Amino acid sequence: MRRIVYRSWKGRSLIPACCFRAPLPDDLSNPRTMTDTINDTRMKALTGRISECGGLLIAFSGGVDSGLLAALAKEILGENVHAVFIDGPLEPRSAVREAQQMAGDLDLSLEIISVPFPDDTVCSNLPDRCYHCKKSWSQVLRRRAAELGLSCVADGANFSDESEHRPGIRASTEEGIIHPFIEAGMTKADIRYIARERGLPFWDKPSAACLASRIPYGETITDEKLRMVEAAENILHKEGFCGIRVRIHGGIARIEVTGGDMHLLIAMRDRIVPIMKEAGFSYVTLDLEGYRSGSMDEALYSGRSFEKKGS
Repeated sequence: MRRIVYRSWKGRSLIPACCFRAPLPDDLSNPRTMTDTINDTRMKALTGRISECGGLLIAFSGGVDSGLLAALAKEILGENVHAVFIDGPLEPRSAVREAQQMAGDLDLSLEIISVPFPDDTVCSNLPDRCYHCKKSWSQVLRRRAAELGLSCVADGANFSDESEHRPGIRASTEEGIIHPFIEAGMTKADIRYIARERGLPFWDKPSAACLASRIPYGETITDEKLRMVEAAENILHKEGFCGIRVRIHGGIARIEVTGGDMHLLIAMRDRIVPIMKEAGFSYVTLDLEGYRSGSMDEALYSGRSFEKKGS
């Protein structure tokens, strides 16, 4: 494994401004509702849990969850906080740049640990894929924390994740990773509200997921598929689309955008389709249901069985 340590640095933002635009939850626009939701008891539980750690290694993704956790930990524990980004073929290059930028803004020490292409337990891409991936990553984080003399490893998993298909949370819990937001009962909306109230510029950053989440369960994960998806999403980001996903179904690209952006994508099809085909897709389609997180998980509730398929 290769390690790169980034100290705080300031400079021109590497993140397109449009990518800091997540759909605003209804309850986030109602301060009275949110004040009732995020009460002193929850905040005390959260800050108390962080304080108990003494020294903390944070599984840092560059998202709003781990970003807020890191900001709070920095305030409470000072220099006894270390952030680690696990970098591998499943992570888009933009995620690395964004994590570096956020760590710099938070004056946070960031270490990047590179891991190799995942083994067959992950690449076979069965519904428990995330369990095996997080199991391995959690072991890497625990070893690094032990080397640094840090007693706790925490991630940004939150209470909203409990209602979704997240086998990775079970794997990380088994490896001793703590989940302060879950323990405090804080949801994704709570986290965005707190981040906004504290003036953190990433409070409305769209949620992200690894590139493997763009490939249907049962279809083997290959480097070619990952790079096709990454190139396609980069194209759409450059055109100004945010909160998007490009799911790959053989040679078909299934594009998910928010409902308000569908007409824009259709209007730009003469420019976008040829570039998408250059990325390796034979056909380019628009999902009329629009963007939704974890759409590949919908197949899990259809009664389908999954077996390993070829590449």
